[in-house]
Amino acid sequence: QVQLVESGGGLVQAGGSLRLSCAASGRTFSDKAMGWFRQGPGKEREFVAGINWSGGNAYYADAVKGRFFIFADNAKNTVYLQMNSLKPEDTAVYYCAAANVAWVTAVKVRYDIWGQGTQVTVSS
Repeated sequence: QVQLVESGGGLVQAGGSLRLSCAASGRTFSDKAMGWFRQGPGKEREFVAGINWSGGNAYYADAVKGRFFIFADNAKNTVYLQMNSLKPEDTAVYYCAAANVAWVTAVKVRYDIWGQGTQVTVSS
């Protein structure tokens, strides 16, 4: 069974940090770029960060650049999102996803495998 399982969400005060994990299983993911998306209350799901397994190239949304960092552990088949200097506007359900291409992309329709999401709440 192909699946992505996120963990690490929770409640944190503004300025704090959280690390999200995404464990991939059920198939090889080396041919699929990985990404994190988020969906805040009443908002569209938006791209946060993406990475490819092979070269470690990463790409970030402007809203999180310099605060969030995406990295992958190939041996564990796990992708992480380190979130620092969190703001209340970062509050959302965060989703891990695998793309149908190997290069990093922010295009949501390119992602065809999704996790169930993990809630991140940042209090002011």
